[in-house]
Amino acid sequence: MRNPNGYGSVFKLSGNRRRPYAVRKTIGFNEKGHPIYRFIGYTKTREEGLIMLSDYNKSPYNIEDKNITTKELYERWLASQEGRISCALRSSMKAAWQYCTYVYEQPYGRLNSIMIQKCIDDCPKGASTKAAIRNLFSHIDRFALELDIITRSRCLLVTVPPTPETNRKPFSTQEISALWNALDIPCADTALIFIYTGMRLSELLSVRPQDVDLERRSITGGVKTAAGKNRLIPIHDDIMPLICRRLARGGEYLITRDGNQYSKTMYYGEWNKLMAYLRMDHTPHECRHTFRSLLDSAGANKRCIDLIMGHKSKDVGERVYTHKTIDELHRAVALIQIEH
Repeated sequence: MRNPNGYGSVFKLSGNRRRPYAVRKTIGFNEKGHPIYRFIGYTKTREEGLIMLSDYNKSPYNIEDKNITTKELYERWLASQEGRISCALRSSMKAAWQYCTYVYEQPYGRLNSIMIQKCIDDCPKGASTKAAIRNLFSHIDRFALELDIITRSRCLLVTVPPTPETNRKPFSTQEISALWNALDIPCADTALIFIYTGMRLSELLSVRPQDVDLERRSITGGVKTAAGKNRLIPIHDDIMPLICRRLARGGEYLITRDGNQYSKTMYYGEWNKLMAYLRMDHTPHECRHTFRSLLDSAGANKRCIDLIMGHKSKDVGERVYTHKTIDELHRAVALIQIEH
């Protein structure tokens, strides 16, 4: 049966080809009256070609976009998100992308969930990186849907392994006392600042002197989430001398080595030496768990804990720091009482 005028056609190409059927549509005529064709794609069978032609006629799309590779689409998506996603999410997505080489040159229009699943299954990293890969493709999927490159999500059937049970353990009071007795060891003071503020490693390393308000006894900082950014973190009386000592060193950042900002790699190098010296086995992030554990055990107000740590809470609406709120935060951290 012949297709209607202007509908398009499917025909078989000569030679031995993996996709021998060409799908095309007439988009005009040249000065000699010869048709000008737009090739929509290529298929393995005539039936697949007719389906492709039917889909195109129902909803015409940009041919160049339809044939865009996954790598090209990822780069366009990343550029489109400039200033729209957080630095932390951008960094996470770029890290996840490194484990997706299998689909770099694959046209996104022909990508399927099995291919994305292979990227996840072949990733040598842990559950968090594999979850980031799925998250990345969910973002790219939405972008592809907006461009009419695809008509349905590729990620609906993709799975990631469950997050393993955490083995993080807080510092004991004896270990915290040992840190107080080891202040001559590099970065021992920062471990205590972590424990008494609940800050993340990236947050503390990003604090600048102007973020510290000695009069209000607070630090303004935070990263990662909307609830965590630019939050007010009260300075516990016990660590005030440690903060002042760091400020007295000068420099662009509060925590420096030889006047320079720490990179995470540099900091972990000193952290590992500290743990070996004190015969402890903890990560910097376990300081944050210690802070929460200490406040929970002391009966601190949950709303205050969430505000200080930058956690989203049902009890926390707009983060407006009134004088009363600041006093409440100071009273909360003051509940941490450890002899040293």
